[in-house]
Amino acid sequence: MPELPEVETTRKGIGPHIQNKQISQVNIRHFGLRWPIPSNLAEALEGRHVTQTLRRGKYLLLDCGNGWLIIHLGMSGSLRILTQTEPPRKHDHVDLVFADGSILRYHDPRRFGAILWEPGNVWNHPLIREMGPEPLDPLLPADYLYDATRKRSQAIKQVIMDSKLLVGVGNIYASEALFRARIHPATAANRISKQRCQRLQQAIRQTLQSAIDTGGSTLRDYVNSRGDSGYFQLQHLVYDRTEQPCRVCGTPIRQIRQGQRSTFFCSHCQN
Repeated sequence: MPELPEVETTRKGIGPHIQNKQISQVNIRHFGLRWPIPSNLAEALEGRHVTQTLRRGKYLLLDCGNGWLIIHLGMSGSLRILTQTEPPRKHDHVDLVFADGSILRYHDPRRFGAILWEPGNVWNHPLIREMGPEPLDPLLPADYLYDATRKRSQAIKQVIMDSKLLVGVGNIYASEALFRARIHPATAANRISKQRCQRLQQAIRQTLQSAIDTGGSTLRDYVNSRGDSGYFQLQHLVYDRTEQPCRVCGTPIRQIRQGQRSTFFCSHCQN
């Protein structure tokens, strides 16, 4: 599933190609995504300009002047920029055609993504308004994670994946950040000291930024706006490396299940 780095990579990839351009046509070939695409989407968008392209958590937000297009890539979604007309492939569900002839094409084999229209204040949308802070926000206080976990007795991995506490820390990057911070993923959140919480908060930031810098992780379906794979998976320290030697100490990487998700860690380095 595309996580924050993949979505940010997509945002940075499509932004320069669609910003300040007029949408001349909307072609919808399949309305049945996670939530049905609004039947009036073409009417709402055609003739409007995309004034800015933002990201909130794992959602892409396209400011269209009179409202916002909210895009979630789901489990297998991707967006590509086409500079000339290409016949749609299977699972190419939506095209935004711009006045200059370029196309933003949404592809989603599993159809678990979303394309929604918000005519009002996007920050009050039900999917957006209860989100926690962005881990990459430079103004995020150094003690935020420590203060936010004092009443949380759940395992720290599940806690940092809670989007109401901190947005965009999905399964891959939670395992990677916990390894960088040398914290066992099953440790109760409220038992982690202030110093270690600060280290984890910094590790989350560093892990996400490293993934953005290398174009995200490609494990199955993810490609960026050019159709290229990401390369962060080549740098994974623990994720999907069960029984392989730890890159630091050589101990075999272990795998456990937490909240129906696989967790990867080094039993020697993380305690």
